[in-house]
Amino acid sequence: MFMAGKPVLSLRGVRYQIGDRLLLDNIDFDLRAGESMAVVGPSGSGKSTLLGCVLGLMRPSSGSVEVGGRDIVRMRRRELERQRSNYMGVVFQFGELLPELTPVENVALAALLAGTKADEACRRAEKLLDELGVPHGGAATLQLSGGERQRTALARALINEPALLLADEPTGALDSDTRDSVADLLFSLPGRWGCALVVVTHDGQVAERADHCLELRDAKLIRRGAGVQP
Repeated sequence: MFMAGKPVLSLRGVRYQIGDRLLLDNIDFDLRAGESMAVVGPSGSGKSTLLGCVLGLMRPSSGSVEVGGRDIVRMRRRELERQRSNYMGVVFQFGELLPELTPVENVALAALLAGTKADEACRRAEKLLDELGVPHGGAATLQLSGGERQRTALARALINEPALLLADEPTGALDSDTRDSVADLLFSLPGRWGCALVVVTHDGQVAERADHCLELRDAKLIRRGAGVQP
């Protein structure tokens, strides 16, 4: 768990430009442990670019991106990979799970890649799946429902106890009932796990669950009022 009161994620003056197209212009914000933030905006507004900069997959034209108190923009590849492994967990729209593996194997794999021993990785995976309500009797992940697969993806993102959880359109592929269930679970995690949460979404009903809701508009990140739809 990250130190309370200190930002887990801090962006200062982040600018991202491709040719003549400016996608991010002087983006600033802090996010602390236990807090959630949603970023909304239409397709092409720069939401995925912002997430890519936070993950270190894209390098801003200027500015700093501090994760865990260190600026990842200036890190070399191996150092960045360690920082990402130590501090970040990611959930994608379609889960990006291996369908032929069981839920336990999918979740444990993330811990194994981080250096956890196999027995401990499986134990932690089973515990997380139990807490998130995912059946894991040995059937392949392919046989789970859409909501169960996304909960499995959440468990995988959480198994290494990240200080920062990032979710890219995590409910975009779900029906309305399942979407609400997964969104409720997702936004409960900062309080339950002490992490910071960033959700990128086009869905205003999902975004309004966040502590802070911001909209990317004309390359600027603008704070929105509670409950306002994009």
